[in-house]
Amino acid sequence: MPFKPVSSKTNFPELERDILRWWKETDAFNKLRKLRAGSKKWSFVDGPITANNPMGVHHAWGRTYKDIFQRYRAMQGFDERWQNGFDCQGLWVEVNVEKDLGFKSKRDIEAYGLAPFVVLCKQRVLNYSAVQTEQSIRLGYWMDWNDTDTLRMLSEKLGENPNQVLTVQGPQGAVTGTVEQLVGQLGLPQLGGSYFTFSDENNYQIWGFIKKCADNGWLYKGTDVMPWCARCGTGVSEHEISTEDYPDLTHPSITARLPLRGRPGEYLLVWTTTPWTLTSNVAVAVGPELSYVKVKQGNDVYYLSEGTTKMLKGEYQVLGKLKGAEMEGWTYDGPFDELPAQQITGGYAPAELRNHIGNAQTNSAQAHRVILWKDVGDAEGTGLVHIAPGCGAEDFHLGKEFGLPVVAPIDENGVFIENFGELSGLSAFDVAPRGFAKKIICIAPTITRIAIQRAGDAKPNCCFVWLMNGSSAWGNRTTSPAINSRAKKKRDHCAIKLWMSWIRFAGFRNSGMIAKWIGYA
Repeated sequence: MPFKPVSSKTNFPELERDILRWWKETDAFNKLRKLRAGSKKWSFVDGPITANNPMGVHHAWGRTYKDIFQRYRAMQGFDERWQNGFDCQGLWVEVNVEKDLGFKSKRDIEAYGLAPFVVLCKQRVLNYSAVQTEQSIRLGYWMDWNDTDTLRMLSEKLGENPNQVLTVQGPQGAVTGTVEQLVGQLGLPQLGGSYFTFSDENNYQIWGFIKKCADNGWLYKGTDVMPWCARCGTGVSEHEISTEDYPDLTHPSITARLPLRGRPGEYLLVWTTTPWTLTSNVAVAVGPELSYVKVKQGNDVYYLSEGTTKMLKGEYQVLGKLKGAEMEGWTYDGPFDELPAQQITGGYAPAELRNHIGNAQTNSAQAHRVILWKDVGDAEGTGLVHIAPGCGAEDFHLGKEFGLPVVAPIDENGVFIENFGELSGLSAFDVAPRGFAKKIICIAPTITRIAIQRAGDAKPNCCFVWLMNGSSAWGNRTTSPAINSRAKKKRDHCAIKLWMSWIRFAGFRNSGMIAKWIGYA
């Protein structure tokens, strides 16, 4: 039997299409599943791709690795679940829908209506899950894929009327329900295909786990300080900040002088890249083992770290040296002690946070002092760190450690609240260096990261600077003796310690699954 001729000019895309056609004609994937049915199980839970836009090259790269590993396990004889996942919730989807509608803020969503906005978000997910499914099939990725025509049909019908009744075909037969009900069952056995994080089961399990925590007294409401996007009206995860490819934006940094009490003509020099937070200054931190200098420039005496004296402009005279530990307890006048918010005992915050900011016995102006913090360095700035517990995560935890008042100056829109004088009603982005003239000795540009993606990336454009903002937060008491005792009986102690660390880091994400794992649901 003669061989077919092979061209020396290989057309790789056409070769790939030939393979895909052959797989489809021979039903190769389903034959593999039947061949392995009943064998030892090996479950790969896909980390879901966000169904928000077409896939990028980086998605294809990761999916290729996943496909190779699953095929390898199938060759070893394992029976697999072969289930893709789609992440359906969060800013990735919402902000793109807002862009489509021309919205400028979250207030526009409220005016439009939450229910119809949620429908648009679900429609986007369904449409792009169809697109990504087709892209993945073209990539050669073997999974139990949804029928893309059905996904697009559900998107269309959802927009027409979420309560209309439809019947669709599942792997076990016909399934009937409202469009909303059918969308909520995607990924479940009756409909098969990819799992969707907006499924009813996923959401009910998460809420069920949260209720279980509440019933056992493990849920509490407190306050934390987190990166905050004023444009999107939400916190931004530390993971996102550290991993997303956000460009840099230049903003003014300032060096402010803070008069030492009882030392006429002497000042602490503090440097900050967020001038608006000086309105909420409570303390100044120094490194206990860091070397500091006392310098005279003109008629004024300044304290700063020895390694940062290059920031001084002009001639100066070094009068002495000391360690940071020797400065502990020094008191000073703050840059905005005249503001009513600085005069309120216990601190000051937006109305919804005032019952959660602690019970300090002094106001912020009375609390101004130098504290020791081992993490202070002098790679930049002045070696003296301005501490505002209501405006920074590390500041907040230091405030709790030292019993400092909390002053949280802005609302969720990044606007100064009442009792901040002429700054009230202004955006935090617009105040620097307004009102700082008498307090600043130096203004210089600095680079900060902003929440805006480069063109071509899948993440939506969000053109506002992150603020560190005090906000109310729900937490779960993972240190509860009852949890620890029950968990130790269920699984290996090392695994439980790992779980505890994970859930403290991740909050309640995917905790329905965790609840089942430890036997609480």
